[in-house]
Amino acid sequence: MSHRNRLPVIQDAPGEAVGAGTSRRDFLRNAAAGAVLAAVAGCKPEAVVEELQRRHLSELSPERLQSMLGKLEKKWSAKYGKEVTVSAKGPMPGVNFAYGLDLSRCIGCRRCVYACVKENNQSRKNPQIQWIRVLQMDKEHGVALQHATPYYDPEKVPEAGHFYMPVQCQQCRHPPCTKVCPVKATWKEPDGIVVIDYDWCIGCRCCTAACPYGARKFNWAEPNLPAAEMNPVTDYLGNRPRPMGVVEKCTFCLQRTRSGRYPACVEICPVGARKFGNLLDPESEIRQVMDRKRVFVFKEELATEPQFYFFYAT
Repeated sequence: MSHRNRLPVIQDAPGEAVGAGTSRRDFLRNAAAGAVLAAVAGCKPEAVVEELQRRHLSELSPERLQSMLGKLEKKWSAKYGKEVTVSAKGPMPGVNFAYGLDLSRCIGCRRCVYACVKENNQSRKNPQIQWIRVLQMDKEHGVALQHATPYYDPEKVPEAGHFYMPVQCQQCRHPPCTKVCPVKATWKEPDGIVVIDYDWCIGCRCCTAACPYGARKFNWAEPNLPAAEMNPVTDYLGNRPRPMGVVEKCTFCLQRTRSGRYPACVEICPVGARKFGNLLDPESEIRQVMDRKRVFVFKEELATEPQFYFFYAT
């Protein structure tokens, strides 16, 4: 098993564990000797040391952040043969994003799945990464996971006697995934989006185990992202290309939504089953849903308080 897949134990002295926020930085600073190995492998030692000592995103100065984004743009533009942009637009004040999904309209066509893959630069195959799963359920049993399957494949949808429930990151108000991360690589932003710093992630998968919705996906191999299919408009905390050995998930397409656009899955839905907006705006579409429809959340008994709401039109 790769060292990226195990939870590291870092100590200053025998029996004395270092705090999660500090241990990683101290460890990486002390690991500068790894630059010697990099030199043997043909890498520039100073570049390796710089990466090892890189601070958390929230601790970077604007100048350091722009320098880092510029390097990523240059790297990926060369790799994919197109002009790639990497933004780091933060949450807007007075905004708390939420999502609504009309179960009475969804037809299980999976267009949302493939629009998400295209927009967010997910690995196409070996491994195949999809942030959205569409569950087919029996109308006879209602919302019951023991009678659900994501592997339906009829000639036409919707299939008689069934309904469909897409599931993705629920952007919980009390996300258990962020509480278990030993290096604080994942956190909840003020606009309601739970994000991951892929450069900070150590691949321990504690967050994956903690998520009750199966929303987090692990890159077991180098992602397969053909240059022709790569979306060049990216965000540091959103749809930028991810490396092998990190966890990724839905971010409400923050590279779009923080610029006033809908998530890709909302735009593509052919029946208008998906709704999105600012919960703090009484005139927003999502508030109209909340105020007028029968609304419920997935696994309410867990008290994670998702900001992803399911509802029925009637």
